[in-house]
Amino acid sequence: MSELIRCTWPGLADPMYLAYHDEEWGRPVKGDDAVYERVVLEAFQSGLSWLTILRKRENFRAAFDHFSLLKVAAYTEHDVERLLADPGIVRNRAKIEAAIANARAALDLPGGLSDLVWRYADPDAPAPRTTADVPAITPASTALAKELKRHGFRFVGPTTAYALMQAIGLVNDHIEGCLARTR
Repeated sequence: MSELIRCTWPGLADPMYLAYHDEEWGRPVKGDDAVYERVVLEAFQSGLSWLTILRKRENFRAAFDHFSLLKVAAYTEHDVERLLADPGIVRNRAKIEAAIANARAALDLPGGLSDLVWRYADPDAPAPRTTADVPAITPASTALAKELKRHGFRFVGPTTAYALMQAIGLVNDHIEGCLARTR
């Protein structure tokens, strides 16, 4: 029997990063609020390390009312200022305003955010053999980003859309033989 391996991107030093890789990344996430959370976190990650966002995720959840679309869509300028003053999250006005705008846009989607995003799933894509085989963007992520932008979403370019697709299981980019690939 061959020894199971792990994708190299989480490294071996941070238990939180390893747990995210082993137990969460690439697993199906459905439901509008749950998918919205990942859209927001991936947007905040843009230009930063995912580990930075992962370490602040519970703070983000508290600050953004556990990513309730209805609650965040009702945020006002007062909430923007509250979030800009919150040291537990990444304080970037453009990203905060995008999170609020994206909640409003998600509520206007016929069928909901989860259904729209899951139309771009590719569960039969072959397993990458190495991390180098994992793309940063794909035609599907480009199409998803375009569709989200068409509906008024912000901070959802093709790279961010692909990171979202990976994170919520639309594609399975755990490398061939990775212990988390078949869980």
